[in-house]
Amino acid sequence: MRGIGMLKEKGWPQDILDDIASHADYLDVPRDSNIRKALNAVDEMSGFIIACALVKPDKSLTAVEPSTVRKKMKDKAFARGVHREELVAGAESLGVPFDEHVVNVRDALIPIAPDLGLNP
Repeated sequence: MRGIGMLKEKGWPQDILDDIASHADYLDVPRDSNIRKALNAVDEMSGFIIACALVKPDKSLTAVEPSTVRKKMKDKAFARGVHREELVAGAESLGVPFDEHVVNVRDALIPIAPDLGLNP
């Protein structure tokens, strides 16, 4: 909520602020558009994929396959702050098969891999 207030002070359009607010369940803003569904779907998945890459010997995003993500999802101690059901629900809300969603998010992260402390 604080971040949205800061953006509002900087003159960001209300529709964008509402899109951002839709990501926070406690704000009760419906995820009724593609952008709102996408924001929700990629946030948790991005963090989880980054965590998966960080434990790879070469810290490479391209080494993270859907099978890697599925295996790590079963390990409750790994990235325990990530809600596994949200990973699955995000893909479903976009109407994209889970494995395809993993690949899409992973590939979108590759251009910024060095900024994340990862290899592409």
